[in-house]
Amino acid sequence: MDFWEWYDRNFLAAKVHNVPIYELDWLILRLTDLDKLDLRLRSQNISQKITPEILTNLDRLWQKRICDRIPVQYLTGSVTWRDLALQVTPAVLIPRPETELIIDIIAENCQAEIYQNGIWLDLGTGSGAIAIALAQHFAQAQIHAVDTSEAALEIAKLNAFKNQQQIQFHHGSWFEPLANLNLKNKLAGIVSNPPYIPSLEVLNLQPEVTNHEPHLALDGGDDGLDAIRELIAIAPDYLIPSGFWIVELMSGQAKKVRSLLKENGKYTNIQIHQDYSGIERFVSANKK
Repeated sequence: MDFWEWYDRNFLAAKVHNVPIYELDWLILRLTDLDKLDLRLRSQNISQKITPEILTNLDRLWQKRICDRIPVQYLTGSVTWRDLALQVTPAVLIPRPETELIIDIIAENCQAEIYQNGIWLDLGTGSGAIAIALAQHFAQAQIHAVDTSEAALEIAKLNAFKNQQQIQFHHGSWFEPLANLNLKNKLAGIVSNPPYIPSLEVLNLQPEVTNHEPHLALDGGDDGLDAIRELIAIAPDYLIPSGFWIVELMSGQAKKVRSLLKENGKYTNIQIHQDYSGIERFVSANKK
């Protein structure tokens, strides 16, 4: 089959199956040496570059995307997040574009030397995206990252190595692996993109998420805030005075999280931050 005949057929299939059309281009560009201009101009050279074997593989993967609703990032095993090339598998959540803003918020609010040269902690690191971006931004800082999934940690370690960043990884639940590391009252910042989706809602997400992404990284308990409550309660034991605390959450949770921080009594400068779509996506604070 000619490449363009295949392309046009599957372009229409994407519309029919309500799959973002740009993902077809993304898959092609990831698995071939073509560039965007080739596709945009419908270059006739493409038919010469795409061998029957390549086209067969593209078709096999695209059918998995359409029929089995497997995220295209898992099909290629890769994703670009900020300027990082990351490996992803179903052991880790696929890093989302909106999460990129967490690094920008940190950069804006943590310019003092205590942050630049301090010790940072990423809880629930998953693919390692946030920890690696922190290490990249704070070149003089010491970065620790924790995850309860050993499979996720293996991916995070690989991504740190590929992106040439030194990070200390720990296996366990939230703060538990830090118990013997003498880090209490020493952390300049704590960051987390924890599970925050209410348990019942996890089962009703898009099939790409519900059927393929790890529920361990999605399910936040009855109201979605189980992990965040734990982070609020324990973080002051580890943060230095003025230490920075920030989490990602879902739409509708920000004001509740702000109230929980106020009720705790150990935080100040509590702020709600919006994502690219104007959704209240992050809450930050400093330890008193």
